[in-house]
Amino acid sequence: MELKISLSPDILFYIGNFPVSNTFFWSLIVTIFLIVIFVYVGQKMKDRPSGLQNIIEVLMEGSYSFIESVIGPGKKARRIFPLVTTMFIFVVVANLAVYIPGQAAFTIDRGEGPLAIFRAVMSDYGLVLVMTLVAVITTQIVAIYISGPFRYLGRFINFRSPLKFFLGIMELVGEIAKIVSLSFRLFGNVFAGEILGMVMLFLAPFFIPLPFMFLGLLTAVVQAFVFAMLTLVFISVVSEIEA
Repeated sequence: MELKISLSPDILFYIGNFPVSNTFFWSLIVTIFLIVIFVYVGQKMKDRPSGLQNIIEVLMEGSYSFIESVIGPGKKARRIFPLVTTMFIFVVVANLAVYIPGQAAFTIDRGEGPLAIFRAVMSDYGLVLVMTLVAVITTQIVAIYISGPFRYLGRFINFRSPLKFFLGIMELVGEIAKIVSLSFRLFGNVFAGEILGMVMLFLAPFFIPLPFMFLGLLTAVVQAFVFAMLTLVFISVVSEIEA
């Protein structure tokens, strides 16, 4: 039995010239699942919540209270709440979906051997990079909105003195570093957890992998929280500095 480890996702099929990878396919399923759940709960809202509605309301209220504790109450919290909460819910569900039993049994053969239909969504760096760009670009939009375009550009381009010019370049490097650090943190942890789980299941497929699976479950939740939290902190810091 061969253990196949690939950094890039496998292409399952093409829609025209658009390649559909196993990570993209899994992300579509997760997205549709979340949309169905929230639409269903929205249509079945009751004055006395119970069951799924109760769980979602607790999640929403807890998330909003946490965001208020970081960025402050009022308009800023209400505006940033949808983005940060959506990122957290999507990442945590996508990470936890990997642990649904029986996924390895679903494969497709394209002449190159069996390809797994399902793979951890966040182990695809392309998708993680897109989410990171959304977070960082949103941060820059907030900065421009608060300070104005000229003051915003003045942070990076300042010819008044060599020191201020150098500090502007460092500021620009720091903004680019946010993309690298935020994306590689999520991608690296999820991909490493996936590889570790595969190796342990390959070497000892019974009881030994269980502790590593529990550790992976914990990492799935923690990394989702860290990604959403850092997005919130970036926006909060920019809004305070630029104000």
